[in-house]
Amino acid sequence: MSVALQQHAAAPGRAGDLASASIAELVEDRIVEGVYALAKKRQLRTRAGRPYLALELTDATGRIEARVWSDVELLDRRCREGDAVRVLARVEKFRDRLQLDVRSLEPAPSVDAATLVPAARRDLEELDGFLEFLAEEVAHAGLREVVGAFMSDTAYRDRLRTLPATPDRHHSYAGGLLEHTVAVATLCRDTADLHKRLRRDLLIAAALLHDSGRTVELGPATFPAPTPEGRLLGHVHLGLRLIEERSVALDADVRAELLHAVACHHDARGARTAEALVLFHANQLDAAAATLPVETAH
Repeated sequence: MSVALQQHAAAPGRAGDLASASIAELVEDRIVEGVYALAKKRQLRTRAGRPYLALELTDATGRIEARVWSDVELLDRRCREGDAVRVLARVEKFRDRLQLDVRSLEPAPSVDAATLVPAARRDLEELDGFLEFLAEEVAHAGLREVVGAFMSDTAYRDRLRTLPATPDRHHSYAGGLLEHTVAVATLCRDTADLHKRLRRDLLIAAALLHDSGRTVELGPATFPAPTPEGRLLGHVHLGLRLIEERSVALDADVRAELLHAVACHHDARGARTAEALVLFHANQLDAAAATLPVETAH
């Protein structure tokens, strides 16, 4: 332990004892040592021109941002993205979020980084079965055929089970894409059952396919990064292209409605139909429910 950390640990009235903890257990103002996966690493500069490393660390319980302010060049060369790393750091709070001030960073070659990634919160086999159930709920012949083209694509289904819904925001773990897709489609189905004026088949189909472009946007890896195509075009554009390829025989008006709903699932202002706006809000609701902090009652 560095002199600075020893002094911190010895400071009276501070919770500075060295502790090994999972990311979910981290508490502000503690000194921790642990093995995490290095999901992201970038060398940046402060406004004063001082170099620092911006890291994202993960383990099976979550992810956290970290910063390296000292020995930047040395530690930058020492580890690569995707490595398992041993970290000694102080837990701090920055903009109301916990962050690690890293003092020591070294490879942990005996640990498989793939074991240090957040896991899906629900059973993937159960989710896969419910995905098929939701697809069967689409009664419109044309929409059912389009959804079926995706559901019968084994490679596509495998990507749903292995990719995150987003690389670094909501459902950012393997299987998160499947979990998010099922949740959004369930919200849309229940909303359509509550509001009979909504076109149920259109809404469910759009929900099931709204993030299909993620399967092309993100490359295969423990920590998926955008492909060159994904970085330039984004998952919405790529998803529309996938749907267009599989919906050539669909009635032109219905096809336009489906594409519009998917195109607007991040753009409430652009929504011109009730189904498109409901999909937008269902997507936002599931993302918020999965990420925003929940206060525990005392």
